Amino acid sequence: MEYVYAAMLIHKAGGKVDEASVKKVLEAAGVQVDDTRVKALVAALDGVDIEKAIESAAVPVAAAAPAAAAGAAPAEGGEAKEEKKEEEEKKSEEEAAAGLGSLFG
Repeated sequence: MEYVYAAMLIHKAGGKVDEASVKKVLEAAGVQVDDTRVKALVAALDGVDIEKAIESAAVPVAAAAPAAAAGAAPAEGGEAKEEKKEEEEKKSEEEAAAGLGSLFG
């Protein structure tokens, strides 16, 4: 996880997420750096809009909390609509995690 955190920190600071910057952040944090994992992270994030990925990952979590707190049963017509929405959210979560899944082998 520290590799992903390093990439997020670099992105948030406005820097370019590349091998050298990730390695510097990890070394500064006292982590023994595995060059293979750094390369895999940078390759997985190549072409990914990190800001959009963070937003899409945060939305299903934020949307699920009020629905769970409400606890109300949906109407007969709303049941199919809710199932479809849950399937779409599940697909979205899987797509967001697909590129980063290779980092944790």
